Formats: sequence, structure tokens, C-alpha cells
Amino acid sequence: MPKMKTHSGTKKRVKKTGTGKIKVAHAQHSHLKSNKNKNTIRGLKGANYLSKSDTKRIKGILDNIK
Repeated sequence: MPKMKTHSGTKKRVKKTGTGKIKVAHAQHSHLKSNKNKNTIRGLKGANYLSKSDTKRIKGILDNIK
């Protein structure tokens, strides 16, 4: 049986923290900012972590990520 490969698209978009949480970027932050409130744009800058259920699912895809 060959080794499982890490999902390339996912490894570019997520990061595993030291405590095991999965850190991702907020959606809606890359373009069309002219019609968004400044407070909204500022709020999208901060860290965003996946929920427990999503973390469980993504960890199987990211077994090789440190």
C-alpha cells in the first residue's frame, strides 16, 4: 500500500499551531473592499481557527504537516 499524500491545496491554505489547532485566513478579505465597512475589513485581519469538528476532518488530510 503506498503512502498517503498530503493534500496540496489544503497545505497552502492552513497552518497547524503548536497546540494542534488549525489556523486559516478569513474569507471575503482579498478583493471588492470598496463596498465593505472599514471595521469589517479590520476584523477580517485577525486569526481564524477551525471548529473542533472541522479540525478532526482536516487533520486526516494534513498528516504530514508540522
